[in-house]
Amino acid sequence: MTPATRISTIALVCAAGWAVPAQAAPESDLIAMQAQLQQMQSQMQAMQAQMQQAQTQIATLQDQLAQAQAKADATASAVAAIPAQTVSAKPPVAIGWDGGPKIETAVDPKNPAAGKWSFKPRGRLQIDTASVSAPSAIGSKSLGLATEFRRAYFGFDGTIPGNFGYRIEADIANSSIDPTDIYLNYTGIKNLTLTIGQHKPFESMEDTESDLFTSFMERASFNTAFGFERRLGLSAQYQKGMVLAQVGVFSDNVTDLNADTDNSYSIDGRFALQPKLLGGQAHIGGSAHYHDLNDGAATVRYRARPFTHTTDLRFVDTKAISAISETNYGLELGWTGGPLHFTAESQWMKVNRPGAIADPTFNGGYVEAGLFLTKGDTLPYKASEGTWTRIKPKNGIDKGGLGALQVNVRYDWLDLNDNGIIGGRQQLAGASLLWVPTDYVRFILDYGHLWLKNAAVAAGTDTSYGADVVGMRAQFDF
Repeated sequence: MTPATRISTIALVCAAGWAVPAQAAPESDLIAMQAQLQQMQSQMQAMQAQMQQAQTQIATLQDQLAQAQAKADATASAVAAIPAQTVSAKPPVAIGWDGGPKIETAVDPKNPAAGKWSFKPRGRLQIDTASVSAPSAIGSKSLGLATEFRRAYFGFDGTIPGNFGYRIEADIANSSIDPTDIYLNYTGIKNLTLTIGQHKPFESMEDTESDLFTSFMERASFNTAFGFERRLGLSAQYQKGMVLAQVGVFSDNVTDLNADTDNSYSIDGRFALQPKLLGGQAHIGGSAHYHDLNDGAATVRYRARPFTHTTDLRFVDTKAISAISETNYGLELGWTGGPLHFTAESQWMKVNRPGAIADPTFNGGYVEAGLFLTKGDTLPYKASEGTWTRIKPKNGIDKGGLGALQVNVRYDWLDLNDNGIIGGRQQLAGASLLWVPTDYVRFILDYGHLWLKNAAVAAGTDTSYGADVVGMRAQFDF
C-alpha cells in the first residue's frame, strides 16, 4: 500500500467515525464537525503533495547516484588497464662510498663481463713544515724553517663499459696546475692491464708506490736525482700468482711535450717475484730503462734536495752535462709480515755522452726497516703493482681506538761522482714516526742527518760537512 492510499484510507475511516455520532448531534455541532473534516482533508491533500514531491526528489537522487557509480566504474577500469611498472633488482644508478662518493650504473645482465659506468672524485692534500740546519758559511736564505703545500691533487677516475678505466688528475698546489695521472686503461684480458696516457714508467719500487703511503716525507734521493717522473706512453702490466711483469714505451712528461724540440723516448721494464717467505710477503725485483734524448745538443742534470721539498737548495748537483741517452737499472728487495717490514733498493744511472767523452755511472739507494707499535697493524703489499700500499689501522680513532703507530729507520745514499763529473756524495741516516688515525688521514714526523762530501754548495771553502733536517706532514685523501 502506497503512502497516498494509506492516508486516504485513514481519512475515510475518520469520516465514518464522525458520521455516526453526527446524526444525533445538533445541527450547529454537525456544521462544526464538517468544517473540521474539510480542514483535515485539506491537510491530507497537502501532505500527499509533499510526499509526491519527496518521491520525485528521491528518484532524481537515485539517477544521479547511478551516473556517479557509472563514472567510478569507468575510472577503475581505466586504472586497471594501466600496466604495472616492474621493479628491477638493481637501481639504474647507485651512489656508494669508497673513500669518497662513487656513482655507478648497474651491470648489463646481458653482458656482465663488460663492466659498467662509474665516476669517483679523488684528491689529496699534504701540508709540510720542515727546517734545514747547515753551516752558516753556506750563506743561503733557502735554509731554515719553511712551510708549503707539498701536494694538492684533485681529479676523478672510474670505469667505462667494455672493461675500460680512466683517471684524470692534476696537482693544483702553489697556484699552478701540474698534470699527474691522465690515462685510459683496458682490463678485458685476464691478468693483463693495458694503459695509454700519462703514468709512471715502472722506475723503482718506491717510485711506483703512491706518495700517500711512503714511510718518510720524501722518497729516496735517487728517485728525484735521476729524474723519475710520469710520462706519456703505452704500457702493459701482467700479474698472476707470484709473477709481476711491466713494460712500456714512453715519450716525456706532458708539460715538456709543448716544446717541438722534445723528441725523446724511453723503453722501460720491471719484473718482480712475489713469494710468501718467512711467514710474510716478500718482493724480489729489478728494472731496466733506456732513454734516448734524440737530440744532438741535449743535456742532462742530476741533483737532489736535502731530504725535504721545502728548500730549493741542492747540496749535490752535477750541473748540466752533455748526453745522447741514459741507461739505468735497479734492484729491489722487500718483505712485510706482522708488525715488521724491510725494504732495500739501489739504482745505477749511466750517462751515454757524445764522442770520446767518458760515460759516468751514478748510484743511489736506501735500506729501510719499520715496526708498528700498535697491536694488529701491518704494512700491506699490493701485488698488482709490486709495492707497499695503504695502512688501515685495526683500531682507528673512528672505532674508538688510537689508530696505527709506526716507527721507521733508513739509510740513504746518492753518489754523483764519476769519470770527471763531481756532483757530490750525500748520505743520510733518518728516522720517522707515523701516526695513522684512520685509513685516509696520516701524520709524519721525521728527522735526518746528512753527511756531504764534494758538495756542489760549499760552506765557505769546505765541501764536506753535515746538515740536519726535521720535518712534519699532515695529509688526508679521498
